[in-house]
Amino acid sequence: MCGIVGYLGDKEAMPILLDGLKRLEYRGYDSAGMAVMGGHGLEIRRSVGKLKELESQLAKAPLRGSVGIGHTRWATHGRPTENNAHPHQVGHIAVVHNGIIENYLELKRKLIEEGHTFTSETDTEIISHLIYKYSSRGATFGEAVRLALQQVRGSYAIVVINEREPRTLIGTRKESPMILGLGNGENFLASDVPAILSHTRRMVFLEDNDIVVMSDDGIQIQDLEGNAIDRPVTNITWSPAMAEKAGYKHFMLKEIFEQPRALIDTFRHRVDPHGGEIILEEFHLNPDEVKRLKKITMVACGTSFHAALVGKFMLESLCRLPVEVDLGSEFRYRDPFVDSQTLLISISQSGETADTLAGLREAKTKGARSLAICNAVGSSIARESESVFYTHAGPEIGVASTKAFTTQLVSLYLIGLYLAKQLGYRQPDQIQQNLQALFKLPTLLQDVLDENRAIREIGQKYMKANNFLYLGRGIHYPIALEGALKLKEISYIHAEGYPAGEMKHGPIALIDEHLPVVVLATRSPVFEKMMSNIEEVIARRGRVIAVSESDNDTVREKVETTIPVPETSLELSPILLVLPLQLLAYHIADLRGTDVDQPRNLAKSVTVE
Repeated sequence: MCGIVGYLGDKEAMPILLDGLKRLEYRGYDSAGMAVMGGHGLEIRRSVGKLKELESQLAKAPLRGSVGIGHTRWATHGRPTENNAHPHQVGHIAVVHNGIIENYLELKRKLIEEGHTFTSETDTEIISHLIYKYSSRGATFGEAVRLALQQVRGSYAIVVINEREPRTLIGTRKESPMILGLGNGENFLASDVPAILSHTRRMVFLEDNDIVVMSDDGIQIQDLEGNAIDRPVTNITWSPAMAEKAGYKHFMLKEIFEQPRALIDTFRHRVDPHGGEIILEEFHLNPDEVKRLKKITMVACGTSFHAALVGKFMLESLCRLPVEVDLGSEFRYRDPFVDSQTLLISISQSGETADTLAGLREAKTKGARSLAICNAVGSSIARESESVFYTHAGPEIGVASTKAFTTQLVSLYLIGLYLAKQLGYRQPDQIQQNLQALFKLPTLLQDVLDENRAIREIGQKYMKANNFLYLGRGIHYPIALEGALKLKEISYIHAEGYPAGEMKHGPIALIDEHLPVVVLATRSPVFEKMMSNIEEVIARRGRVIAVSESDNDTVREKVETTIPVPETSLELSPILLVLPLQLLAYHIADLRGTDVDQPRNLAKSVTVE
């Protein structure tokens, strides 16, 4: 979500940084800041709100100098305040940062014991203190950065400026994008290509644990041990529209690959992993009101409806309340039984889905308490709901929803844990275990994304099929529905998702040697049942594509094709399992030559009934 721009050259840095931040506004933010090194040393300006607020500050008190860093922030650790805005300065060090430092509380306690004083609520300030600490003890600038990075766990893109070495910038990344731009007598760092494309087309896409040192002497890229490494230079030939896609062929593919970052942005400011706390400031029911709830009703459409179906399994398992799930287009026409002891959860990426909005309004007239899960700040559903859970997935341009879906699932998981604690069904140590599994999820998602090339080859193998069947059981059954929906939306292949236990009640008649059957067959409590379903498909010569753990030989030895996924908890497994189905649908559609981002007859937001 956040944007980073860094500059070192012979021009005034301020207008270059400001222009770059404007080009990253699409990522979403609620505060901004800039640090520039010049004749008056290191100077910083920060503001809350849109860039025009920062621009107004800079007009009154310009920053003069040709080295600088800029940042737009979406509040995560800490509220959107000027103190929490980036850059964060400690002594001669200033830092901008995207990502999450998972062990920041532990590090903060140690630093406070050593005499450090903190001025913000952010995890980013930890990095400033660590680099300052090692620098003050005699380490070189580069050594101080490396020593600091060895202390932190998490994901990050970081750019550091040092008043004692005024003509040097250092940037690094891990699981968060960072790009080096090579100009004539000037160089750039940015979190996305559009920020610097007007200045240079020669880009280096940094890899995890790369550290780039920019100075007047040139560029050096190092590893965490300080060894020099080479990275290829890419000449960008994209149009402005392509630049927004960051080099991906389609927005949908870019958004699929953004999911590890999007999930982090959804959960990172809402959890205290050490205390087992879920922090939902947007949830306006107090503990007594939560305890008066008798049921939860969820209303949604399309992909969000599938998220709600997964959420039913999550919430009933975690907080032991009965959960109903309704399609928005059906809910208000059946005179639904909801009252003041019902929590109505409406789910919509855009917050403008007409049927979901109508369902929300219907429930409110009956006295239901209301909570919205949506991605669009200030949308109609967000404004009309009593409480709002923003997913912070960032703009989703592709019509077929991907990152919105997985961030909705994370949102429902956190809501389930929060309610479970309020109702006494989960203790802090149990919630801590749940959160540890959640923190590992972005890395596991990246493991699935690393299978992209292999999944494209699978797409080539099955792209000419006219029909697909998707099967799942339990919490995975809605993922079968979502996988089928993705395929039919963008490839125009007929696909059906079904609970595997219902296969004998109709779909089994369709199975022959031409039908690919995608089966979600992980080691869940119903694994043996799924193996029986696989045997039934094989007996009728169906072509089984199984999504299963990489070491699950029981499945791999039976089926025609396997897509491997890592293991995680049952409640979080739908988030992992949907990823290869998104990629499979994308590649089949792309290979068939359809308009992936704007499939026929579909709109991103259905704002009419």
